[in-house]
Amino acid sequence: MTFYGTPAAGAAWIVPKKYVEKVGDDGFKRAPVGAGPYKLVSFKPGVELAVEANEQYWRKTPSVRTLIVRSVPDDSTRLAMLKRGEADIVYNFRGALAEELRRTPGLTLKPFYIPLPFWYVFTEQWDPKSPWHDRRVRLAANLAIDRQAINQAETLGFSKLSASMIPQSFEGYWPAPLYPYDSQKAKQLLAEAGYPNGFDAGTISVDAANGSFAEAVAGYWGAVGIRATLRPLERAAFFKEYGEKRLKHVVQSTSAALGNAATRLDAFVAGGGLFTYGTYPDIEGLIREQSTELDRGKREAILHRVQQLIHEKVMYAPLMEPAILAGYGPRVAESAIGLITNMAASAPYEELRLKGK
Repeated sequence: MTFYGTPAAGAAWIVPKKYVEKVGDDGFKRAPVGAGPYKLVSFKPGVELAVEANEQYWRKTPSVRTLIVRSVPDDSTRLAMLKRGEADIVYNFRGALAEELRRTPGLTLKPFYIPLPFWYVFTEQWDPKSPWHDRRVRLAANLAIDRQAINQAETLGFSKLSASMIPQSFEGYWPAPLYPYDSQKAKQLLAEAGYPNGFDAGTISVDAANGSFAEAVAGYWGAVGIRATLRPLERAAFFKEYGEKRLKHVVQSTSAALGNAATRLDAFVAGGGLFTYGTYPDIEGLIREQSTELDRGKREAILHRVQQLIHEKVMYAPLMEPAILAGYGPRVAESAIGLITNMAASAPYEELRLKGK
C-alpha cells in the first residue's frame, strides 16, 4: 500500500476509466473528475485554483463552500495578505517573519510536519584521497553543528532534531542517537585525522529555497576549520544534477516523498539508487536481504541494522526535520493543518471551518 497507494513511487493514481477514455488525458487535465470533497471551478497553473464543495461527498459535506488557493512566492507578501485579511491561511514562514506572525494579535502560528529531513551527503567519502574518506572528519562535521541554534533561528524551535536521513514518522525508522554540539571535540578529531588547520571542503550544493540552513551549517563548519562555500541552485536544476551525480563535494539533501524506511533507503543509500553516490558492501547486502524478506518483524530488524550501520560509519550529517510554519487569521475556527500525519498544509479540506459555521 505504501508503494501503490501513495506518491512514494508514483506507480498508480486511480481515475474514472470511462471519463478518461471519453475526454483523453488532456481533457482530464482541463476538467478532472474525482471522488473528493471539492469540485474544480477554475485553474490557472501556477497562479490560482478555485474549487467548490461537493455536497454529495461520501464522508461529510464540507462547511466551507468555496476555496481559492493562490500561489504567492514571496514570504513577506503572504504575511501582508494574512494581516490584511486577504488570505485566511498561509504557509511556509521562517525566522523573523515567523516571529512577526506569532506576535501579531489575531493571527495564529501553527507548525506542521512532512517527511522532509535535511541531511548532508559527503559525496567524496569513498575517495581515499579526500579528507571526507576519514570517519573522524565526518564525525567532526557532525559535532561542529549546533542544530538547536539553527532550529531556533529558522523555525522558532519547532523542528525535530534528528541523526537520521529517515523521517521519524516512517515505518521502519530507527532512532539514531543525536549528535551533541561539541566544537572542541570536532577540532580535536580534525587534528587527529591530520587536519589541525582544517581543510578546504569545496562546495555545499543546495536547493536555493533551503539555502539558509546550509549557510548556517557552513558557518559552524568554518568555525572549526572546515571551509566550504555555498552553491545554491533552483530546485529543478538541483534535483537534475543530483540525480545525474553531478553535484560535487557536499550536498544538502532532502526529500518529502512519502513511503517508509525501505523506499527512502532505496533512493538514497542502495547501490543504483537515483541519488546514491556510493555504498558499502555490508549495507548493500542487508538492503537486498530486506527486499525479499516476507516476515514483517525480521524485515524491520534488518532495516534497523542498516540504519545503525549508516550511523556507525557516519555516512551523513543529518540536521533536522524542519517544521513548516503556517499561520491563519481570525475568521478560521479549524485550519485542518496537521490533521493528517505527513500531509502538507490543510488536510483534509472538508474539515476546514470558519467561525460561526
